[in-house]
Amino acid sequence: MLRRVAICLALAVLAFAFAGTASAQQRQQTNPAPFAHTPCSVLDEGPCTPSYCSVFNNGPCFPEMDYPYGENLQLTILTVPPQDQAEKYRKPDHDLNTIGDLFAALRSCWAPPSPDDARAGMQMSVRFSFKRSGEIIGAPRLTFSTRGIPADTRTTYLNAINASLDACLPLKFTGGLGGALAGRPIMIRYVDNRELVKPAGNP
Repeated sequence: MLRRVAICLALAVLAFAFAGTASAQQRQQTNPAPFAHTPCSVLDEGPCTPSYCSVFNNGPCFPEMDYPYGENLQLTILTVPPQDQAEKYRKPDHDLNTIGDLFAALRSCWAPPSPDDARAGMQMSVRFSFKRSGEIIGAPRLTFSTRGIPADTRTTYLNAINASLDACLPLKFTGGLGGALAGRPIMIRYVDNRELVKPAGNP
């Protein structure tokens, strides 16, 4: 009797191990979240895609994510864009429905300081989040500024960034994009790549 019980237990363990191996191989072969880490269980060593499903689900389960972004949305805006990227700086003539639409709208909003108050090569980054309605949550937060720049120059650029965003808001999101973006951090790096000519007589 004990021998039969031992044999049954051994067969059950082998079957469970085989099923686990097959399941792991299937997870490695199938990547339903191509823009994120491969899904895995809490027992795996690698980073896992966040799971949002019931403990009774055989899983793995995935959040509804229609756009290829991670924790931050990062965007660089050039004051003088390359000619081959002019289309990316043109505001869409429809409700924003994709990340590309959002980036194009934000690029088209940028109005740099006048050349008299500007500084060639100036860079400044801000971080903020959108509401579902297309409005900004709070004020953009300064996260980076070119070192060695006078305080009044930093203030000039930060004021220009705030004024540019205020002039474009609220952005018109579709329901899907608004729901996906709401509360997610967005980081924008502004680069003043103009060739600024100083007036004659100035050092």
